[in-house]
Amino acid sequence: MKNSLKHPIKALLFDLGGVVIDIDFDLVFSKWAEASNSDIQEIKSNFKFDHHYKAHERGEISAGEYFRSLRKSLKLDLSDAQLEEGWNAIFKGEIPGISDLLNQISGRIPLYVFTNSNQTHQKVWSVKFAKTLSVFRTIFDSSDIGKRKPEPEAYQLVADLMGIKLNEMIFYDDSIENINGAKNIGINAVHVRSIRDIERSLNSLQINS
Repeated sequence: MKNSLKHPIKALLFDLGGVVIDIDFDLVFSKWAEASNSDIQEIKSNFKFDHHYKAHERGEISAGEYFRSLRKSLKLDLSDAQLEEGWNAIFKGEIPGISDLLNQISGRIPLYVFTNSNQTHQKVWSVKFAKTLSVFRTIFDSSDIGKRKPEPEAYQLVADLMGIKLNEMIFYDDSIENINGAKNIGINAVHVRSIRDIERSLNSLQINS
């Protein structure tokens, strides 16, 4: 397939969780249920991506403040250390095949990451997956830049920091909400349901060849 894009592509921007790193919130809920002797399904049903969650990802509140909100919303009597242990259980490993794919294309086009994350998780993934992440020129973490996907100003800030226009990148994310947010402001975005979606995109750009 030939590249049908109207503007030259100067960089590729990847989401982290679900695209490069495999994550599973059920692992988090399982740890919390075990530590509190609670029902995992009750914890799962009470967990929400609420205001506190988003504020935590923008770096507006600390991990301690976020954990206090979790104790209240989840009705759990757990210490910060217990909540953090469960919180960091989310990482399963790398998406199979992604490391080889990134290494294959890293010398052909600049690679970046934009992740909605938090300082607690950043301390884990930055070390645990350091080798794979080394191919990226910059990792933009929402808790560092103070903005998160799918906020339009978040994408614009990242593009400005990359030194390119919005339509000069391809953005890969497993969240359709983030993909739609990117497309709405002119970013070429690819919804990633498996690594094959990335491979097809790269083939169309004649990068992965």
